[in-house]
Amino acid sequence: MTIATWPEELPKPERSTWSAQPQEARLRRQSDTGTGGSRLRFSNVAMAVTLSVLLDADQRSMFDGFFEHDTKKGTRPFRMPDPTTDGWALRASDGSLLLTSDGQPILMAAMWLCTFGDQLPTETIVGREFRKTFQVLVMP
Repeated sequence: MTIATWPEELPKPERSTWSAQPQEARLRRQSDTGTGGSRLRFSNVAMAVTLSVLLDADQRSMFDGFFEHDTKKGTRPFRMPDPTTDGWALRASDGSLLLTSDGQPILMAAMWLCTFGDQLPTETIVGREFRKTFQVLVMP
């Protein structure tokens, strides 16, 4: 099975709708007296990330095709650039940009392996554009 890749033509997610939360890895137990205890159930868990993208009509069609066909309505995993890292300039410890020999900034690259989460894509209209809001589960 080939793993689908997020279309490069789609914009980066909006920062204002971004939220991330790890899945629960603890197993809690009750006690007869005092506070209960807990232990790790899993050593690694997925990160649930809710995000949205603002799309024009062509990008909306591309997103819908990616969801419907490439991920089989959200049932198959896919690779997506990490919006918190991918494409950002790399900096030195003093905050200055790290540059290549020809003076171009060095850009970081990071990919997620993820699946669509419990919140499947929802769509709202914003003027002449479409906002798709959805959740992805980023694999550890």
